[in-house]
Amino acid sequence: MSEPLGGLSGLLLALKLRSRRQRLLLRAWRKRGQLAAVADRTAGIAPGDILCFLCLRNEARRLPHFLAHHRALGVRHFLVVDNASTDGSGALLADQPDVSLWQTGASYKASRFGMDWLTWLMLRHGHGHWCLTLDADELLIYPYWQTRPLPALTDWLDTQGRVSFGALTVDMYPEGPVSQGQVAPQDDPLTHLAWFDAGNYQVQVQPRMRNLWIQGGARARAFFADTPRRAPTLNKTPLVRWHWRYAYVNSTHALLPPRLNEVYATDGGEITSGVILHTKFLPGITERSAEEKARGEHFADAAQYAAYYDRLTADPILHTPASTRYTGWRQMEALGLMSRGGWI
Repeated sequence: MSEPLGGLSGLLLALKLRSRRQRLLLRAWRKRGQLAAVADRTAGIAPGDILCFLCLRNEARRLPHFLAHHRALGVRHFLVVDNASTDGSGALLADQPDVSLWQTGASYKASRFGMDWLTWLMLRHGHGHWCLTLDADELLIYPYWQTRPLPALTDWLDTQGRVSFGALTVDMYPEGPVSQGQVAPQDDPLTHLAWFDAGNYQVQVQPRMRNLWIQGGARARAFFADTPRRAPTLNKTPLVRWHWRYAYVNSTHALLPPRLNEVYATDGGEITSGVILHTKFLPGITERSAEEKARGEHFADAAQYAAYYDRLTADPILHTPASTRYTGWRQMEALGLMSRGGWI
């Protein structure tokens, strides 16, 4: 494992990263004008409330369960950017008493895939709060999540002097073709997406910002077998006690300042971590993939990912004889995909 740079090189790197963080914050401040408030209920946010930030487009099928799951975990307020939804997502969200909603028709790609907008909202409303940043197709779990809500976890993190919490993204998928089946908006998607890849994960440490780089799982196996370096990054740091000076660099895969990325042990032990259950492969994915390929808003070089979208549109079967059926967080811990660490 690479050690952080020291001496003059370390000082120069620290100055470069500080300058980058300041540019990201300035960029977010400039993009604030792209957001139009639809339902601003942030005056009701109380000290100590756990907040959830997300940017979405056309997620009405997922939102009822997403909101219910994270409310049950202990999220008290959701701050949402709706990027020109056409499926009723905006109206659904505007009716929720614990949701503040902004809308924009601006480019998702040009806003660093929504991170400029969310950075502004976190800068404005997240300071001092534990903030959870997710996509609408992601469900956070962690050790004891069914009996210990997020405030119990964040209180424990506070006692440990930790201000960030890491999680591994695990792609969930059905047993048959990804287009088949019926899942109602209120249904738990995991009753349909009951399978995942238990192995095939590769881990590196990026020395510049000290963040992990994890690849593998079902998407790497099924769509990037010939170009594994292009496979999606699976490590995230979704839960942070936010300060207005912080900024995500690349989705929630890395933050500045770099110390926030140290969500892993370097002494041979383990640090408490979670899993993000990725529910991308619900029925309707084939139509959405065709649409997103045409829009070209989800990758910096969309042409490089044309084959990925084409494979999804072709209605693949991701399940194999080596697939593992999901049974719960203890299974994830036993497989080494999450850890209790010192939280007993």
